[in-house]
Amino acid sequence: AERSPAPPRVPPHDPGTPALSVVDMHTGGEPLRIVLAGCPEVAGPTLLAKRRYMRQHLDHVRRRLVYEPRGHRDMYGAVLVPSELPDAHLGVLFLHNEGYSSMCGHAVLALGRFALDFGLVAAPPAGAREARVNIHCPCGLVAAFVQCEGGRSRGPGKVSFFPHFVLTLDLLVDVPGHGKVVVDIAYGGAFYAFVSAEKLGLDVCSAKTRDLVDAASTVTEAVKAQFKITHPDSEDLAFLYGTILTDGKDTYSEEPTTNICVFADEQVDRSPTGSGVTARIALQYHKGLLELNQTRAFKSSATGSVFTGKAVREAKCGDFNAVIVEVSGQAHYTGTASFTIEDDDPLRDGFLLK
Repeated sequence: AERSPAPPRVPPHDPGTPALSVVDMHTGGEPLRIVLAGCPEVAGPTLLAKRRYMRQHLDHVRRRLVYEPRGHRDMYGAVLVPSELPDAHLGVLFLHNEGYSSMCGHAVLALGRFALDFGLVAAPPAGAREARVNIHCPCGLVAAFVQCEGGRSRGPGKVSFFPHFVLTLDLLVDVPGHGKVVVDIAYGGAFYAFVSAEKLGLDVCSAKTRDLVDAASTVTEAVKAQFKITHPDSEDLAFLYGTILTDGKDTYSEEPTTNICVFADEQVDRSPTGSGVTARIALQYHKGLLELNQTRAFKSSATGSVFTGKAVREAKCGDFNAVIVEVSGQAHYTGTASFTIEDDDPLRDGFLLK
């Protein structure tokens, strides 16, 4: 008789600390580490309250998942939690090297596939080619549409977002080493500063990543010091997440426009950045450079991966004129892991090199 394969062994570890079981994915090259098991309960009546609780009481989980030696400074993570919204299939807290973001498009594209394949949503009816997954993010509810075949995910997905808007145009910022620089700030679930890399003496398509990171980070810090970010709905969302350097090609073209997103603590997005693409579409629409339902392609200067997106209808966010945006991209699975802790390991909670 055939023998069943032995279950994988977990190495010796602190018996009081459960192993963190994860599924790893990527969307356009940007990683996502999804926690399956091992995270303590995240308390709180709302998703934003849960985010505050995790920041205050469970931040060691983020560091163990994201930091070396289990991760790296550009790792990204997701902890799934119950949502208080009746229409949500799941809630999610996003983890990065600096803390907890309010929105992440590449993660939502991946989580749509994950939710369908791991049974977090009901399998679609026989013959259905698309499944809808409602995901409650800290900034609001988003809908992921997952292509499927035989009840399993297949092919690229798309995400339909809440209203996105432009906070300010042509903001003059004194950027150390570059003088006065004009930037735009737009919201795509998080606030980003947008500036053509050419204004900083760089070519976003050919410059060294280190040079782009240094320039973008300098812009971010300058904006934070010289401009107060506000959000019409929540103070929890009123912060600048990062800077996106572009090729300056905002006028509509069938050719992709290239950008690179530097967020959190100099973290580099390998994808075109889902929330950054939505904010950039809102910006182009606001400037009259993009029409409703006109699809635009956005390319990552880091990996060459491409997302597409379009503004589908006008909306309001507080007093701001806004647009509802759809973004499409392809997520892939890369593996699974169980991460363990030994209580005598002085580096058990991780570290970052800079």
